[in-house]
Amino acid sequence: MPTTTRAAPTRRRTAPEPPTRLDAPDLDPTHDPGADGARERLEATAGLDDAASEPLEGPGGHSIRVGTASWTDPTMTAAGVFYPQAADTAEERLQFYASRFPVVEVDATYYALPSRRLSELWVERTPPDFVFDIKAHALLTGQPTETKRLPKAIRDALPAELQAKPRIYAKDLPDELAEEVWAQFADGLAPLAESGQLGSVFLQYPKWFFTGSEQRDQIRQANERLTRHGLLPAVEFRNATWFNEKNIERTLRFLEDEKIPLVMVDGPQGFKSSVPPIVATTHPDLAVVRFHGRRTATWESMKGLPTVERFRYLYEPQELAEWVPRIGAAAKQTKDTHVLMNNCYANYGTTNAREIADLLAASVPRLDR
Repeated sequence: MPTTTRAAPTRRRTAPEPPTRLDAPDLDPTHDPGADGARERLEATAGLDDAASEPLEGPGGHSIRVGTASWTDPTMTAAGVFYPQAADTAEERLQFYASRFPVVEVDATYYALPSRRLSELWVERTPPDFVFDIKAHALLTGQPTETKRLPKAIRDALPAELQAKPRIYAKDLPDELAEEVWAQFADGLAPLAESGQLGSVFLQYPKWFFTGSEQRDQIRQANERLTRHGLLPAVEFRNATWFNEKNIERTLRFLEDEKIPLVMVDGPQGFKSSVPPIVATTHPDLAVVRFHGRRTATWESMKGLPTVERFRYLYEPQELAEWVPRIGAAAKQTKDTHVLMNNCYANYGTTNAREIADLLAASVPRLDR
């Protein structure tokens, strides 16, 4: 049986700010201090800048990699925020990021199918032990995608009524085109898989994906399609029914039986899409923890704001410290643990990633004793 631990949620130097930055009215200055404030916190602790640059040794010699869920967000690439001034190309930014962190999550693959050439460039621009976790394309998890962002060959093969739609779902596709989407997704990641730099494919299911036998079958099918190509999926839920008192044990047993890692999360609580901050390892090789921030005002209502605003939240050190024993417990049961900060507004994610790496380096080794 998977190990489950219930955890109650809790609640300078001058540099240019991200463009058109405005204070978030629902956040206090501690959780939204701006790029300068986050940088000052980073610089206040000696050695923190390098804290996450290498994988950490967890219990029993298992590794813990800490990174962020993006390296290209415009608020992150703005001058003076995270990258040095000289790193002003895609190649230089990825190379610099890989010098600070050993893992990254790729979010762009949710919106557009990956290409082999882009994966080859990522391999060329990073060290051989650098790892990419990949967000599954929207169609792979039952969510809509913009028709114009599909590869031309797939667009041209769509029935005329689908070509005319601005957004389509996988359920709308003819069977052969649905299979082609899965095949192209896997083919685009092949260079990463062949180089040993592919971590996991995150199947992030939407908030309307509630627990049930039909939904479990969809996960089984996705698992089979990905593992057929040598890819390891991991599942993140955005619907609370998977973890209510009636279903939590069934959910974890299902994932363990199917050999699928559960993506553990920290995020706002009190919503139908909220997932409790449990610790549950359901695969012997990989555990994943994603930090979404705790900004409640934008969690389910964005009101036309850019996506990055949903995750605009700088964790306080004591909030990160809550997860240190949880991550340590997961690391004792898996070969690798990936910790990813999805609060990628400006330098919030990169600051928190180094802070939690520093906390883990000081605390996790003691768990072996």
